[in-house]
Amino acid sequence: MIRPRDMARRLAFDRAGATAVEFAIVVPMLTLLFAGVADFGNVLYQRFRLDSAVSAAANYAIVNASNVSSTGGATLASNAATILESSQGSAWANAAVVVNDGPSTTITGGVTSNGGTATQADGCYCPTGSATSTTWGSATTCGSACPSGGLAGKFVTIVASRTYNPLFSSYGIVQSGVISASTIVQTQ
Repeated sequence: MIRPRDMARRLAFDRAGATAVEFAIVVPMLTLLFAGVADFGNVLYQRFRLDSAVSAAANYAIVNASNVSSTGGATLASNAATILESSQGSAWANAAVVVNDGPSTTITGGVTSNGGTATQADGCYCPTGSATSTTWGSATTCGSACPSGGLAGKFVTIVASRTYNPLFSSYGIVQSGVISASTIVQTQ
């Protein structure tokens, strides 16, 4: 005959074994879930950080709208690119700032280069397309109506991208790739 005290011990031991088996089944699934959440959260964080950098460079262009000219355009492009670079560190795939189809600053792999024709920054344009593929057209009278419905003015395009490598790339939950952000700012 089994005494009640022995039966209680036996049941407690059986429950402990079942708990260990359940734990062994659940832990890998929780680990995979954690890896996915961590990678997805990190890619969102990197995207928000990149958007913030592009926004800061755009705000700088708006505040310094008087520099969208042949004399101040190169400095404006360089300073806006510096804002982009300083907020992202060495993780850039590339970044470009073009001031009114004129002066430009490009960052590729941490190397900065300047280019463009300064005199073009004095004109007004009706750009079409997106910041990544802008068609400037020819210079026109400032404030005149554009074919797209806007007004001719002075613009700054800002494009930035960076490579993202997930923390847990071996799981394949979030793929590595390029995160990008861009904007066109009308300063006048």
